[in-house]
Amino acid sequence: MKTTSRLSDLRVMTEDQLSDEALKLKKEQFNLRFQKASGQLQDTARVRVVRRDIARVMTVAAQKRAPAKGAKAKDK
Repeated sequence: MKTTSRLSDLRVMTEDQLSDEALKLKKEQFNLRFQKASGQLQDTARVRVVRRDIARVMTVAAQKRAPAKGAKAKDK
C-alpha cells in the first residue's frame, strides 16, 4: 500500500525532480553506509528501503525517457 502511493507520487514528478530525488536518496545511502561502518547504524532495514527507493526512482525516470526516444525514432 505504501509502495503504490510512493510510486504514484514518483510518476507525477518531472525528470528533474526525479534526478533530485535520486541524488537525495544516494546521499542518504552514503550516510547509512558510513553509519554502518562506524557501528552507529540503528535502523538496519532502512538500508534496504533506500536501495529499493533508488531503483524505483531510476526505473520511473527511464520509463519517462523511453517514450521520448521512441517518438524520435518514429520521426526518422
